Amino acid sequence: MSQSNIGGFRIAGVSTCLPPLVVDNLDPALGFAPEDVRKVVAMAGVRERRVVRPDITSADLCHRAAERLMARLGWAPETVSALVFVTQTPDHFLPSTSCLLQQRLGLPDTCAAFDVGLGCSGYPYGLYIAATMLRGGGHRRVLMLHGETPSRFVSPEDQATVLLFSDAGSATALELDDDPGAGGHFVLHTDGSGAEGLILRGGAFRDREPANPRHRFLEMDGAAIFNFTIKRVPALIADTLAFAGKTVAEVDAFVFHQSNRFIMKHLMKKSGLPEDRVPFSIEDSGNCGGPSVAVAMTRRLSPPPPGQRQLWMLLGYGVGLSWGAALVPVDERTVLLHDDGEGL
Repeated sequence: MSQSNIGGFRIAGVSTCLPPLVVDNLDPALGFAPEDVRKVVAMAGVRERRVVRPDITSADLCHRAAERLMARLGWAPETVSALVFVTQTPDHFLPSTSCLLQQRLGLPDTCAAFDVGLGCSGYPYGLYIAATMLRGGGHRRVLMLHGETPSRFVSPEDQATVLLFSDAGSATALELDDDPGAGGHFVLHTDGSGAEGLILRGGAFRDREPANPRHRFLEMDGAAIFNFTIKRVPALIADTLAFAGKTVAEVDAFVFHQSNRFIMKHLMKKSGLPEDRVPFSIEDSGNCGGPSVAVAMTRRLSPPPPGQRQLWMLLGYGVGLSWGAALVPVDERTVLLHDDGEGL
C-alpha cells in the first residue's frame, strides 16, 4: 500500500454544486416496474437524483463551485498556482479540461493544470496530489476540482445504474499552513484485476465504435463491487487509523463515498463506526461518484466551533478498482459551501 504523512497544509474550504434538475426515482414516468423500483430505492437509499442538462458538463459544475469558493475565501486568481481536475467525464478527450478551467477561472498562465482520470476514489487521491504539490515547493495555493456526470453514461434501460447515479461538481482549496497540527495522513490502493466490475467499454481508443451498443454505457457487476468494498474498505479504515496512531473514538467524522446505503451500513458495522459520525447524503443527492465525498461534507457537516479542531476521515472506493483514505484536520476557518445550481 501507499502510505504518506504530509504536513504543512490545510483545507481552506470545500464547495459543491449540484445541477438543479431533481429526478424522483419513484416517478412512474421512468418506465420501470414500481415494485422493482421500490426494492432498489430501499436498498441503495437513493430517492432523488440530480441530473445535468445535455449541454452541462462536470467542468461547468466545478467551475461554479470554484468561483464561489474563491470569492468566499478572498483568493485572487493570480494567487493560485496549480489546478488539479479529477474526473472521468471530461469535456473532450483533448485538450485536458483543466486547461479550459484554468482559462475560465482567470488563473495565470504560470498555473500548472492537469487532469486526473479517477472516479470513486478520486477525492482522497486528488487531495494527496494537491498536498504533495504544496509540500514539494513552488506552490502556496492549489485548487483540486472533482466532478462527475455519470447520468451521461448510464443506460436509461438499466435500472441498477440509472436509479443510482447522480451528477455533481466540487472544488477544494488547499494552502500552506505552518501550524504543527496541519497536514494529513493518506493511504492509497489499486487493484486493476477487478477493472471489469465497473467499466465503460466503448468510445475510447480500445474500442472507438463498439459493435455492441450496450458497450457505450456503464456496466456494473454489483455483486463483485459489493464483495470488493466489504473486503477492502474496513481494512483501509483500520490501516489509516493505525498509520496515524489514532482510534475510531478520535475521529469526528467518517465521510464515505456515497456508494450505496446498504453497503455503507455494512461498512459502518464491520468497522465499529458510530452512526452519528457517518454522514449520509445519498438519499437526495444520489451516488455522484468521487465528488460525493465533498457533497456529504458540505451538505451534512459543519466546521467545529472556534478554538476546536476535528479529524475527518475521507474515504473513496470503487471503479479501477481503486480505494483510498485521507485523514485530515479541520477547524473553524474551514469554509463549507453548497450550491443547488440555480440557473445551470
